[in-house]
Amino acid sequence: MARKPRTIITCAITGAIHTPTMSDALPYTAEDIAHQAIAAADAGASILHLHARRPEDGGVSVDTEHFRAFLPQVKQATDAVVNISTGGSLTLSIADRVKPAETFSPEMCSLNMGSMNFSFHPLAKRYDSWKFDWEKDYVEGSEGNIFRNTFKDIREAATRLAPHDIKFEHECYDVGHLYNLKFCMDIGLFKAPIFIQFIFGILGGIGPEVDNLIFMKRTADRLFGDDYRWSVLGAGGAQMPLATTASQMGGNVRVGLEDSLFISRGVLAESNAQQVAKIRRIVEDLGCEVASPDEAREMLGLKGGDRVNF
Repeated sequence: MARKPRTIITCAITGAIHTPTMSDALPYTAEDIAHQAIAAADAGASILHLHARRPEDGGVSVDTEHFRAFLPQVKQATDAVVNISTGGSLTLSIADRVKPAETFSPEMCSLNMGSMNFSFHPLAKRYDSWKFDWEKDYVEGSEGNIFRNTFKDIREAATRLAPHDIKFEHECYDVGHLYNLKFCMDIGLFKAPIFIQFIFGILGGIGPEVDNLIFMKRTADRLFGDDYRWSVLGAGGAQMPLATTASQMGGNVRVGLEDSLFISRGVLAESNAQQVAKIRRIVEDLGCEVASPDEAREMLGLKGGDRVNF
């Protein structure tokens, strides 16, 4: 009997886009981040994509001590692959953004493959009250931000993290980012097989239509042939539909409160684990199996959880 295809589920626990005001389920203390990460792994996520936040007010943080407050707990409680963000902030330098990955040497980390207008300012009009003082200005201010990821920045991240044998999750928000990645491979910054996260629905990036997924996939096939693995992140309401489509196209999926605060149209998710459980059920009902952490390690060529620094 033929083995069913394996689908890797990544869960993005808490990110730089959303603020605590927008959902009480979004974790921002170390205890809550660890608790939700562990629950997401128990629900079927083989990769945990992690940011840190300031525990006193939920603000975005790249402080290594804020990561240290939850990483050991996550490792002790689960065998999931830990993926640390190098995004972190729209305003900090790449040197600041890679510091957590440089310090803790995880199996994976994210890396944005191009500069872009990364904005979520329309969200500011949806709320009349804010939990913390910084939130409204932060959300409104994204209208004027450019998320800087120049070729020099990408080279610096690749060079600084090369000694750690970290597998990058190459985040591609538009088709030009795929060509940026191909150029970086051609000059030796990254080695095959690479892991690409196609991202749809962020204001400033490519839209969340299935036609765009097919276009991105065809472009990646042409550029990278058999030298890549891929996953799909659909922001907001596109999360579950695009993840479902990707799983049926042979891809992997990413869900989590970083990418969408909802479990269904107009209904806030209660936790990251609830989103993982939903996409797992969909994937399995449609004839695939969810990859275990060790299967994900084998599929992506990871160094193993015994070689991290936490």
